[in-house]
Amino acid sequence: PNKQMTTGEGGIIVTNREDWDVLFRSLRNQGRDVFDAWLNHSRLGYNYRMDEMSAALGLAQLGRIEELLAKRERVVRWYTERLARVDGVQTPYVAPSTTRMSWFVYVIRLAPHIDRQAVMAALAEQGIPSRPYFTPIHLQPFYVERFGYHRGDFPVTESLGDTCLAVPFSSIMTEDQVELVCDSLVCALREQVA
Repeated sequence: PNKQMTTGEGGIIVTNREDWDVLFRSLRNQGRDVFDAWLNHSRLGYNYRMDEMSAALGLAQLGRIEELLAKRERVVRWYTERLARVDGVQTPYVAPSTTRMSWFVYVIRLAPHIDRQAVMAALAEQGIPSRPYFTPIHLQPFYVERFGYHRGDFPVTESLGDTCLAVPFSSIMTEDQVELVCDSLVCALREQVA
């Protein structure tokens, strides 16, 4: 499971602002406001109403959120301890002002001279999945076609997109599994310089 918690499709918004609460409730209910007649729509909206079973699942997980986040933080710590001093690998940076990181994926950055595709292939040979993470949005087909963006328009973003790699990540990973991923990654990197 890669999500911190799940409710099937959809999610939850928490706010202490009454004006946002009214807006968000309207948006999730096809644009209807609480004061609207049955089929009147005050704004463009969506059908994001959650069914009762999904809500119950979400509430049960919300009661365990501290445990779920702590398990993810533990896996992050294992990865970071093992990869922090590996040449050619940059671990995620968390700004000191961050109150708490809610880890969804663990993404490393490879040095520009490293062939990410070759690293991914070497990991795959060991049965370890990895993924490029993310393709810069301006290079997604919709944005290329709609706005005419192309490679070279945002070189910093493109460099990040070309060098980032998501490694297996889940709250149920064991330390041995993280060790295997890290050892396999180090071997794949050694093959690059051999």
